[in-house]
Amino acid sequence: MKLLTKTDKITIKRFKNLEKVESDIGIGRIVEFLHKHLEEYGDDRQAIRRSIDYAFSNEEGKGGFVLAAMEGEKVLGVSVINDTGMKGYIPEHILVYIAVDKTARGTGIGKKLIKQIKRLCNGDIALHVEQNNPARFLYEKMGFKTKYAEMRFTQE
Repeated sequence: MKLLTKTDKITIKRFKNLEKVESDIGIGRIVEFLHKHLEEYGDDRQAIRRSIDYAFSNEEGKGGFVLAAMEGEKVLGVSVINDTGMKGYIPEHILVYIAVDKTARGTGIGKKLIKQIKRLCNGDIALHVEQNNPARFLYEKMGFKTKYAEMRFTQE
């Protein structure tokens, strides 16, 4: 596998329904890509699949989209955006997942995905990132700011 350079041609595909992503790439391939390349910052396959199903839902207050950065047929990056339907008090969109193939990191693919996300979303965008995640610096560079510390109570 060759390492990408910043001059390689990357196509960003937007998917708004399950049928299109299934026919073009395969939902299982997207789930596996995210599961592998999110590494220690990711979730299990079922959680990833639920976020994609939510993005493709037609239910009131749900929706979103999936972006895939492609070089030919090779998937190099994927993001999942969920709509919240909560304008004014919670950002309208959540960048749930974004991952770039580890062999293609540092080539601008993450930046291209975030630029497209910002262009395609009407309204504010939130994301959760762990303090030790090196991608945090890209998010800050792309205009994301830390507003809150997240606290969670987990039912046992």
